[in-house]
Amino acid sequence: MFTLLREKRLFGDALWALFGQFGSALALLAGTRMLTEWVTPDMYGKVALLNGFVALGVSLFSYPFIGAGMRIVSECKNALERADLYTVVASLTVCSTAMAITFLMLGGAAYGYFTDSDIRLFALASLLLAITVRRELGIQLLIGERKQRGASFWQTSDSILRPVLALVLVWYFGGRAEWVLSGYILASLSANTLWGFVQRLQTAKPEPQTQTGKGRDFRSEVWLYALPLIPMEVIFWLNGLGDRYVIGYFMTAADVGLYAATYTIINEAFNRSAMVLLRTFQPAYFQTVAKNQSREGSVLLWAWIGGIVALGVGGVAVLLMTKDWLADLLLAKAYHSAVLLMPAIAIGSALHALGTVVAQPLLANKRPQAVLKGRICGAVIAAISIPLLVKYDGLAGAALANPLYFGVEALVLALLAKPWRAISPKANQSEDSRCDVRLRRINLTKILIKS
Repeated sequence: MFTLLREKRLFGDALWALFGQFGSALALLAGTRMLTEWVTPDMYGKVALLNGFVALGVSLFSYPFIGAGMRIVSECKNALERADLYTVVASLTVCSTAMAITFLMLGGAAYGYFTDSDIRLFALASLLLAITVRRELGIQLLIGERKQRGASFWQTSDSILRPVLALVLVWYFGGRAEWVLSGYILASLSANTLWGFVQRLQTAKPEPQTQTGKGRDFRSEVWLYALPLIPMEVIFWLNGLGDRYVIGYFMTAADVGLYAATYTIINEAFNRSAMVLLRTFQPAYFQTVAKNQSREGSVLLWAWIGGIVALGVGGVAVLLMTKDWLADLLLAKAYHSAVLLMPAIAIGSALHALGTVVAQPLLANKRPQAVLKGRICGAVIAAISIPLLVKYDGLAGAALANPLYFGVEALVLALLAKPWRAISPKANQSEDSRCDVRLRRINLTKILIKS
């Protein structure tokens, strides 16, 4: 197995992914610690709610297209095809992000009309949304090409600059939500400008190639892959961030701040660690599936699953023994009352990471519709459990709901994906045939509409 890992360049990828995730995680944890010292739970809750809208815009309006680009780039035969694919992904992402900003501003205007809130906060959130989408587009497409070093530097610099500039503005102007958001905007704008310029310098222009026949219709392929991901990203957002809006409805913004700060440091610790494994294994696993390499694909997938299980069990065990010490280290004293929420959030985060991994055979075989079924099951459990538990148990109920709906989601995804089965070339070819049929249907519909 280790010979295969060396052949796939996974050790080098893992080191750069580890550097990026570890550096950004340290910046996030240090930034959270300092922000909780300077910002009250009430104000931190407002920032968390606005960041939730930004995350929704990124997940719903950009990630489906970016995810499609990451999957399809492994099938591109040359630099010219990759350039065409990137052009399609970028154009779709820009159009959808403009739509997201429109919806956010309209919602902010309506909310401000009925509550007399400051619409400038929604304007800042809209700007942060656009800049965050640009960051994610650049980073994820670099990962798709297995350029882990550039992606790691981009992510780490952004993660360091965000809390630093936010703290500078808060220290100078005061602990208000608009200064925190402004710091995030300036940080991501600086990182995007720098690494976007570096990426353009390092990207060689594709040489003109003589092509026979018509090129690939990447726009139809991206849409075909991305459409099922759109409702799935909504469900992902609801499962990950919807609980804080339920807390805001039943409780107060200060309670949202307590929960969001605690959830951030625990979830990010698991998420960043799981992301190292995802960035290491996913591009190589997608390539083995595209080439119908059954044995190599199974080895990679089970090495990935084993790493996630070890991470989850070890992380929860360490947290149970050190949660009080971690609260003193990572949270200001005003937030220490939420320390009892940590174990349940940690178990939920570990189960969510496991569910993401066991679903990879579905994504690799271009079956995002099946992944959607698993996400829907988790969302149904979340929609039932979160309001009931928050209403009767408060913040503790919100934390206890995490392992419940993420556990159901992971179980359903495992049953659908069946990761214990080897990659079947025939099954993969039949799935490609079904994709070709759907592509022909899309093209036929376009012809009928034009005529």
